[in-house]
Amino acid sequence: MDIMATALPALGEALSLIFQPAQLMYLVIGVLLGLSVGVFPGLGGIAGLSLVLPFMFGMDPVSGLALMVGLIAVVPTSDTFASVMLGIPGSTASQATVLDGFPLSKKGEAARALSAAFISSLFGGLMGAVILTFFLLIARPLILAFGLPEMLLITVLGLSMVAILAGRIPLKGVAAAGLGLMIGTIGESDASGSLRMATYDIPYLVDGLKLVIVGLGIFAVPEIVALLRQDRAISKTGGLGSGWLRGIRDWAANIWLSIRSACIGVIVGVIPGLGGSVVDWITYGFTVQGAKDKSQFGQGDIRGVIGPESSNNAKEGGGLVPTLIFGIPGSGSMAVFLGGIALLGYDPGPHMVRHNLDITYTIVWSLALANVVGAGLCILLSNQIARVTTIRFTLVAPFLFTIIAFAAFQSSQTLEDLAALIAIGIIGIMLRRFEWSRPAFLIGFVLSSQAESFANQAVQIATVRFNRGFWDGMEYIASPVSIGILALTIISIVVGVRQGKQILGSGTPPVAGRRAPLIFLLAVTAYVAVAVWDASQISIMRDKIFPVTIGLVTLAACALLLLRMSRAPAGDPVYADLEAGEEDGQAPHGLWGTLGWFALLLGLSALLGFILALGIFFILFLRERAGLGWTRTLILTAAAIGLMCFLGGVLGRDFPPGLLQSYFDLPWPLT
Repeated sequence: MDIMATALPALGEALSLIFQPAQLMYLVIGVLLGLSVGVFPGLGGIAGLSLVLPFMFGMDPVSGLALMVGLIAVVPTSDTFASVMLGIPGSTASQATVLDGFPLSKKGEAARALSAAFISSLFGGLMGAVILTFFLLIARPLILAFGLPEMLLITVLGLSMVAILAGRIPLKGVAAAGLGLMIGTIGESDASGSLRMATYDIPYLVDGLKLVIVGLGIFAVPEIVALLRQDRAISKTGGLGSGWLRGIRDWAANIWLSIRSACIGVIVGVIPGLGGSVVDWITYGFTVQGAKDKSQFGQGDIRGVIGPESSNNAKEGGGLVPTLIFGIPGSGSMAVFLGGIALLGYDPGPHMVRHNLDITYTIVWSLALANVVGAGLCILLSNQIARVTTIRFTLVAPFLFTIIAFAAFQSSQTLEDLAALIAIGIIGIMLRRFEWSRPAFLIGFVLSSQAESFANQAVQIATVRFNRGFWDGMEYIASPVSIGILALTIISIVVGVRQGKQILGSGTPPVAGRRAPLIFLLAVTAYVAVAVWDASQISIMRDKIFPVTIGLVTLAACALLLLRMSRAPAGDPVYADLEAGEEDGQAPHGLWGTLGWFALLLGLSALLGFILALGIFFILFLRERAGLGWTRTLILTAAAIGLMCFLGGVLGRDFPPGLLQSYFDLPWPLT
């Protein structure tokens, strides 16, 4: 009764906040942004949230939450366009949808596949929100029992799950998570202010790298570069065919499959760190195993669309469980969402559930409402979106590069933001190329500061308790909850190592040779070794123990990878290299030459300022790379400058200044 007495008023307050006109407007804006991001293959919620994160400063908290929730809710719905129409996963959560969605599209049944996917996504999203609502009621007493040791162990659980299950080779997942953790320690330590991998001669690194830049660099830049290299339209025809009502009937006929898949999505989403990395493959496997007739799977079976699409929206509700209750991101997008909540002035975790239950429920039911709005818009705008996909990506890419650079600059308003974006972008490209888990890297980066803080505080309190007596200390660190979480962590690692390959889908990765993957591994090993040595020179123990410990574990993973490479035959998945799969003419443009265009924009910005650089960049890119005539080039260039001036003026944001601005006093927007 006490639980209901507390929760019901909070739920009522949340509903009154959600349905205010201003909040509904921001929710719809977020849905439209998510729809725009989801249409482009590979970008996903991480890139979308990273773009809006700089603009969270100063926003009304409920409005900011509505904007972010609207965006993340609709991406798993809108990313279906790319999966069904192009055979390219719209995001990590829609990989399995390609197996049957794309064959249906080739048969002229794209509308049938899309309608089944949209109604499945809507159902999964609503079910995830309902389950999350009741879970908060049940879990709240348990949440209050969590102390520092429990929070530290659940952080370790999240890291162990994402590291083991988010990559084809478990050791690569461990190394990627460790690399993210180590990069997260750059700058001043929270405990005593000791500098790690930074000096006061470079003030930018003293504060560490910003989440916006890491999110954009690891996810958005590699995917945009990969699509730009192909130099073709996203879709050739843009036609959907018929079958909208048939797709809805297909879903109704498979309602129990949708319910079962949504439950799987919620459960997978609850496990910290997994999220979209595996949920579609797990659900697809269950869908195939539960079918009597398996002959059509992979050739256009509608059940192969309904199952994964029901689960990938439901997992967002499940992903909010560890994110809101424990402050542990349930997926890569939730990692960025966590940063957005903090920018709005809230502290995700037990404190938020204790003291801001109305805001917690606002997030939950905003998610449900956003799913309804998002699915409706996807159906209404399907024909228009299909036409957009016929535009050459070469004409879209410079606009995306421009928006990414503008968003990155808002982190600290310095040109170092742009340099950091290029550096992290190169890391992201390499992680993608050699099949190192990018979600593992990002979640490791996000959890780095939190894990170190929990560890330091828990050790300090445990030391005091042990000084009082051995059993007093053991009572603190070995509570029943702690032991349960530790056991679950061990089980997750054992199961992950044994079954990770089956969970992550089938297929053999392209392999070109041993040299490039080995060089990248050696570069990662060298960086981690230098970081460990740097941290070991710190005189204050609590400032060095975390990076040294994490670094040694990461070095051990790298050493085991090196050992496997030395013994593995040619063609082994440990040598995975996506460049080998792009040498058949599908990617006629080189990797570094394509990235060089983005570097050109940032270099010109450093010299001339952002707006002048933008004009020169667009003219050069559209003339040389896209091969457009002068008329279209000038029109698109003017449109890009106008768009950025509009965004800067409306949002009250400055543009990156260059060397030119330090010598001349220029008017806005050239300042």
